[in-house]
Amino acid sequence: MNFETIRLATDERGVATLTLARPERHNALSAAMIGELAQAASQLGGDPAVRVVVLAAEGESFCAGADLGWMKEQFAAPRTQRIEEARRLARMLNALYSLPKPLIGRVQGQAFGGGIGMISVCDVAIAASGARFALTETRLGLIPATIGPYVVARIGHADARRVFMSGRFFDAAEATALGLANAVVDAGQLDAAIEAEVTPYLVAAPGAVAAAKDLLRRLGPKIDDAVIETTIARLADIWETPEAQEGVTAFFEKRPPRWRS
Repeated sequence: MNFETIRLATDERGVATLTLARPERHNALSAAMIGELAQAASQLGGDPAVRVVVLAAEGESFCAGADLGWMKEQFAAPRTQRIEEARRLARMLNALYSLPKPLIGRVQGQAFGGGIGMISVCDVAIAASGARFALTETRLGLIPATIGPYVVARIGHADARRVFMSGRFFDAAEATALGLANAVVDAGQLDAAIEAEVTPYLVAAPGAVAAAKDLLRRLGPKIDDAVIETTIARLADIWETPEAQEGVTAFFEKRPPRWRS
């Protein structure tokens, strides 16, 4: 399968690397990338030769959130279209979260908004020491809706309260303390740290690994269709508020929103 916004390769050991490949856009999530990630998740999940998946990104950033073009389309779109686009994003995130293979995130540079959602669906995430993080949605008058269940499942309700609403930036050390990243290493050691996470799975029974992951997911916070549809509706609602209209307009006009002190 040919992709335009991502790359997918599997080595002879069964280690697949799924790479976000829009470095010129800091790997921001576009409609095309969302669709291709969903396809890749389906392909990887059904491939018995794949033992473990590494989620990586080209360039300076892991994922800077939503693509600006995609955001402009949502800004001008009717509610029904916003709901459908939010559902596509939610389904992609759930496909990665439910992947019957271990998913290991390799994180460098910026991880904002939807980028934190991409980290949160991973089973393990290793961050380079210079990485920066933020749930930036509230700065735009929006909320981290479709990614919300995965962020809370990843870092827990109490720690989510530290970063979920404020939109503040934090570094890799705090990301590790929150549980968003499992470890932080120098950029030059990132590949070695990823390999250390991959290796144990190559001696574990693939079926047992998949079954253990499925059990773990069922024992954790419930992220079912009802929860996902709630987040989609909440996102559609918030897009229609005066704050969202002002925040997104201000962002594209490169000026502070009226509420900024």
